[in-house]
Amino acid sequence: MSKSNINRRKSHTVQVGKVSIGGSSPIVIQSMTDTNTSDIEKTVDQIIQLADAGSEIVRVTVNDSEAIKSIPYIKDKLFHSNVTVPLVGDFHFNGHILLDKYYKEAAYLDKFRINPGNVGKKNKKDKNFTTMIEAACKLDKPVRIGVNWGSLDQELLASKLDLNNKSKSPKSLDEIMCDTVISSALENAKLAESLGMHKSKIIISCKLSKVNMLIDVYRKIAKLCEYPLHLGLTEAGSNERGVVYSSCALGPLLLDGIGDTIRVSLTTDINGERTKEVEISKLILQSFGIRYFLPDVTSCPGCGRTSSDYFQKLAFDIDQYIKKNMPLWKKNYPGVENLKISVMGCIVNGPGESKHADIGISLPGRGENPTAPVYIDGEKKLTLKGDNITGDFKKILLEYIDNKYK
Repeated sequence: MSKSNINRRKSHTVQVGKVSIGGSSPIVIQSMTDTNTSDIEKTVDQIIQLADAGSEIVRVTVNDSEAIKSIPYIKDKLFHSNVTVPLVGDFHFNGHILLDKYYKEAAYLDKFRINPGNVGKKNKKDKNFTTMIEAACKLDKPVRIGVNWGSLDQELLASKLDLNNKSKSPKSLDEIMCDTVISSALENAKLAESLGMHKSKIIISCKLSKVNMLIDVYRKIAKLCEYPLHLGLTEAGSNERGVVYSSCALGPLLLDGIGDTIRVSLTTDINGERTKEVEISKLILQSFGIRYFLPDVTSCPGCGRTSSDYFQKLAFDIDQYIKKNMPLWKKNYPGVENLKISVMGCIVNGPGESKHADIGISLPGRGENPTAPVYIDGEKKLTLKGDNITGDFKKILLEYIDNKYK
């Protein structure tokens, strides 16, 4: 299968635990827990779930003394569970106090996330920011300077608005917001460098919840710096909205070669799985051929020509079969994640689509006694008939994988 021909934007490389971000490193998938960090058992369980799902960095809330004092115990339990995913501490408002008072506990974190809009006001702002950066420098920890338009530095915004009001060609409020987000990120990154932090320790994010504005901000800041950029649409929403909005926001940027880490921020359903945001992130990267995580199954939507119940069941069964076996396949068959499979419902596009796949099956449509040709590496190899087409195709699929990736 052909690899992505997207040219990545040049950036520094930042090391977070054993994970490299930026430079020529693969785009990294991140996630965040929604547990109370001081609830050690629940937090550890969720971190393990996220890591098992494919999250390569996990962020946890560090909002009070109980949270930061829990970090060493969380790391210890993860270590004994053979989970080495780097942990990022998310600091807001009182981060300077926590990092100053609980210096030893902070050492167990792999990275700090600092929001410049929430570190204080007026003369306290730079002082508190300095305290956090100095702690990171002493502990040799990288930081993400994460600007969010929902918690933007109001003094910086006010100054930008004042200048805009005096301009002969004033910009819109949205344009000023975008300019302020960019300025806040870059000014604080430069401040961090002036305090002794090496540029190879700094990652930047500029989060907004409007898709077009987010794309505009990242395209602009990508030209202004070489810091690695973390992508994500903030407050994307839940269910279909969150998935679609995040995909539409990240897609154009990834195609432009912008982005070194990504997170899909979904509102978790009640009793839902937090890991959904990781699965969506993987699918976004795989859809562009940037990274592959499991074999890709192409299947048609069905129409009046298809006996939709039959081919829908087949497509679903194959999809579940892959997900169930992928942990074992990943160990035994290196490269199997690049496999392309096609499950089509009728003869209109079925044969052609199946020929484009590594292995594909094309059902005849509404035939009561279906005969299903199987295509392997672009050629028709055999035709399946009878009541066990699904089982027979699974056997053929496994034989193909065993022969190709063993």
